[in-house]
Amino acid sequence: MTIDMSQFFQVFFDETEELLAEMEKLLLAIDVSSPDSEDLNAIFRAAHSIKGGAATFGLTDLTDVTHVLENLLDRIRKGEMALTSEHVDAFLVAKDILKMQLDGHRLHTDVDQEAVADVRMMLQALSQGAVPAAPPAAPLEVAHAKNQDADEHFAHAKRCFRIDMPEISERDVKALAAELGLLGKLTVTILDNKHEVFTLATDESADDIIAICSFILDPSDLIITEETPPVGVAATAPAAPTAEQAKIEEEQGYGFFEPLEDLRASIAQDAPTAAEPAKAAEAPPEPPHEVAAPADKKNPGRRESDRHPATNQETSSIRVGIEKVDQLINLVGELVITQAMIEQRTDSLDPMLHERLLNSVSQLTRNTRDLQEAVMSIRMMPMDYVFSRFPRMVRDLAGKLGKKVEFITHGAATELDKGLIERIVDPLTHLVRNSIDHGIEIPSVRAAAGKSETGRLSLSAGHQGGNIVIEVSDDGGGLNRERILAKAKENGLPVADNMPDADIWQLIFAPGFSTAEIVTDVSGRGVGMDVVKRNIGAMGGVVDIRSAKGFGTTISISLPLTLAILDGMSIKVGEEVYILPLGYVVESLQPDPIDVKEISGQGRVVKVRGEYLPLIPLYQVFGIAPTFTDPSEGIVVILESDGRKAALFVDDLVGQQQVVVKNLESNYRKVAGISGATILGDGGVSLIIDVAALLRSSRQLNDEAIFSR
Repeated sequence: MTIDMSQFFQVFFDETEELLAEMEKLLLAIDVSSPDSEDLNAIFRAAHSIKGGAATFGLTDLTDVTHVLENLLDRIRKGEMALTSEHVDAFLVAKDILKMQLDGHRLHTDVDQEAVADVRMMLQALSQGAVPAAPPAAPLEVAHAKNQDADEHFAHAKRCFRIDMPEISERDVKALAAELGLLGKLTVTILDNKHEVFTLATDESADDIIAICSFILDPSDLIITEETPPVGVAATAPAAPTAEQAKIEEEQGYGFFEPLEDLRASIAQDAPTAAEPAKAAEAPPEPPHEVAAPADKKNPGRRESDRHPATNQETSSIRVGIEKVDQLINLVGELVITQAMIEQRTDSLDPMLHERLLNSVSQLTRNTRDLQEAVMSIRMMPMDYVFSRFPRMVRDLAGKLGKKVEFITHGAATELDKGLIERIVDPLTHLVRNSIDHGIEIPSVRAAAGKSETGRLSLSAGHQGGNIVIEVSDDGGGLNRERILAKAKENGLPVADNMPDADIWQLIFAPGFSTAEIVTDVSGRGVGMDVVKRNIGAMGGVVDIRSAKGFGTTISISLPLTLAILDGMSIKVGEEVYILPLGYVVESLQPDPIDVKEISGQGRVVKVRGEYLPLIPLYQVFGIAPTFTDPSEGIVVILESDGRKAALFVDDLVGQQQVVVKNLESNYRKVAGISGATILGDGGVSLIIDVAALLRSSRQLNDEAIFSR
């Protein structure tokens, strides 16, 4: 009986990608001159786990590369050779090759076989040609001899196992010997020139032996028998466990792996438990004195630690498809809408006659809000998911440009909606590349300016109100005001010499704008920054730049925490109700007639505390018959976006509420000035106004004369 392993491929792909990311993170942070042994062991374990999983699924190309990588890592962690920067570079290249091979299997992309062969040769050359850092440790003792006595190896081991192997290739014998040799002292005996018998003196259990062997062959073909240590060792060997101790050990699932039969039982009962194929191994038949892998008799297929998640880190989280999370969020959104409908229906009831009903509705409202917040938190992901991509990129790009850059991150634990996380990667990548290429100077220029030769580039994230603020900051040369102005005039942009710095910095977001004198493969073509601002604006965010010549530049991005649910203000124009995202609303007021001015050919403005703001009648924007045409009779809502303010003229304010955002484009079509739609408590559909687009399209905002009054 065999198990169809194809159902577990996605789990293997996800876990391997996580291991590769962890390996890269450790390699980038390691101190070459004095590497931490724990870090080296963690890197080795990652490579070993990838190799084991790949062998389980028959992905021999990954197994071949990780085997060579593992050998070199093993020599370094054992102190047989010194870690050098050349090793780190080779390991990072190997990680890239493994990622390419993984994508080849998962996404069916092309794999450069020449690059794979080159990496294998490079790793082999480093493994064979390096000079040992210290006297090499005792080599793995594997003797090929007929009926050789293994007693000399038992001096310090607690247990001894005889492993009768099936007929396998010499390559597999060597691979198994190398793996089992890590568990203790190993002797290989050849019987009848047909098959081998391994004798292993070790402190480990039979489960570990079964698990190691399962990477290469079917464990059911093995016969593992525990032998009695020699007389000279009997005095120091631990006493045999009592029947009670044996029972406790058996119930606890001693060891790291489960028998495959137990795993099969768990598959029938609990599919997620089965998603650990690399840890499964089938126990052989149990002859006299043979060691059978212990199992949890009370619940086949589960370890004792699985019944107590608090004591096992692996069971503290589960993998769930994003489509299931999105479905859950949509259902909660519908619940929020239904709750709003019930609340609206009960508003007209007499509180004295329907006290119990109204109390129940209030309780439903609180529970719905709590459920909504809990479900939304499932979709939140730490910014480390984004930040972890940049250390490697910064290292490679700085080396390519001949610069020294120290990369620092802050607030990696800050959480953001998954939809925004995925969309912020590309804008941040462009900003980081720009900071390295244009911001941070080469070491000689920095030294001449009295700075450290190593530049500092920081990436930070933190909460401010209902938004998350992400900043890319460097201590480079800063933006050059004169060069930007000259380039803007050359491109025909409307600029003035007395423009404030904040407005000049925004010019770099103009399409095709670049002050680079030489076009390289990194930057200089004037594409990218306009896309950055457009993409961030599409997420409901804004970009701000602060810069000081000679001291550096900080680019700040402010984003809403989520796009699925937002706090909005309901406004009414004629018979239509619209939603304004509350993050853009500054205040609302009813102006005096004297404060509303008409500017010839430019529309109207309204004076608010000495500042004239352009007036945008919403009924004109959407072609609606209004209740009021005089702003002094209606309501003016002050909005702010990208540092600019405007006054939106509406008929009335309805209220403030949380709304579930529905995609209008996928359900209808794209509408200018509208970012989405929502369902109100009365079942009607209300459109959500795209404030940033509305303010940009207003012709009054482009008239600098209005703002200078």
